[in-house]
Amino acid sequence: MTGTDDVLLVHGGTPLEGEIRVRGAKNLVPKAMVAALLGSGPSRLRNVPDIRDVRVVRGLLQLHGVTVRPGDEPGELILDPSHVESANVADIDAHAGSSRIPILFCGPLLHRLGHAFIPGLGGCDIGGRPIDFHFEVLRKFGATIEKREDGQYLEAPQRLRGCKIRLPYPSVGSTEQVLLTAVLAEGVTELSNAAVEPEIEDLICVLQKMGAIISMDTDRTIRVTGVDRLDGYTHRALPDRLEAASWASAALATEGNIYVRGAQQRSMMTFLNTYRKVGGAFEIDDEGIRFWHPGGALKSIALETDVHPGFQTDWQQPLVVALTQATGLSIVHETVYESRLGFTSALNQMGAQIQLYRECLGGSDCRFGQRNFLHSAVVSGPTKLEGADLVIPDLRGGFSYLIAALAAQGTSRVHGIDLINRGYENFMEKLEKLGAKVELPGGALV
Repeated sequence: MTGTDDVLLVHGGTPLEGEIRVRGAKNLVPKAMVAALLGSGPSRLRNVPDIRDVRVVRGLLQLHGVTVRPGDEPGELILDPSHVESANVADIDAHAGSSRIPILFCGPLLHRLGHAFIPGLGGCDIGGRPIDFHFEVLRKFGATIEKREDGQYLEAPQRLRGCKIRLPYPSVGSTEQVLLTAVLAEGVTELSNAAVEPEIEDLICVLQKMGAIISMDTDRTIRVTGVDRLDGYTHRALPDRLEAASWASAALATEGNIYVRGAQQRSMMTFLNTYRKVGGAFEIDDEGIRFWHPGGALKSIALETDVHPGFQTDWQQPLVVALTQATGLSIVHETVYESRLGFTSALNQMGAQIQLYRECLGGSDCRFGQRNFLHSAVVSGPTKLEGADLVIPDLRGGFSYLIAALAAQGTSRVHGIDLINRGYENFMEKLEKLGAKVELPGGALV
């Protein structure tokens, strides 16, 4: 159960209007912080959001002897890895929680210290296979891994060596693991079927600034020529396109008008095309993007998620809330996460009409088609949403519940709002700036 400080009362039915700012991407900033471990001198990272994942990585870096301090401008961190050291296992465990980030420390720590220790990482949250695959990759580089009672102990008896790796699926986490390990490994590493998300490109930019030699081919192949030494970097993180799209969907669902300062067209082109097809309007300038509902009926669409440059899975959940207000039947085929459509049961509780299917309802078969997962949805609209009691299941699903509560008539109690802090900086302040009618259970307006 959540405490009263983790519950938000949302009085829906008011269009969100105003301006908010998005800063650096949650899917880049923590990884760029880990990359600082590889440098021989300090790094300077700008446009850092104040979110929980950043605080987790900052704590883990400090445990390993990295000095982390604020820079001259807001959202700037200076990371100095001059005195990297082993960290206490219990401290790592306490800081990591259910975060996936500690697994990305392995390559840099093997290069800097010759060993690394990774605690159990709350296996249920991550699942066995992704962790196993990370370890399999590290073994290919020459690491030895010993399973112990409290986690995994890794050693690099000799310098890690470049290798050939083909990913069974273009996983972002696995691609990051290879990049952070290959840059100081001896020889050439060839990674095929790699993830090529904008955040991966930005991480490559960070590593190149440090002295790495990395090329990306159009066929999802990344080649890394190992170097003997890396320096620090100075880098401004790319903006969070996933947060920007969440606010865009909120504008559409609430019939509002939101200017997202910091949003960039280039990394959001696929989303913007879909937004326009649904009936949303947007205007791009040098500082950001304005999103609004232009009036009239929204249009139903067929939508299929995919890895970049396709429609991102993290864009899907917020947009589905807006699709409940579109006329006709919308079809959504989720091909990235098998269980991501589970959040729709709460929308149905609020009055939406969403039916889930095990079949692939998109234009192509996907890896979940024969595995009995409810990974396709038919959304029938428009439907009136009514306030309800909601328990947040995950980060993007949580923000989607928030959008639904803001679009609904009446009051909703949203439990577990602290989870949203993982990826949305100052979201309570942003709601206030946009005119949302929300309050904490004690009666204090946000």
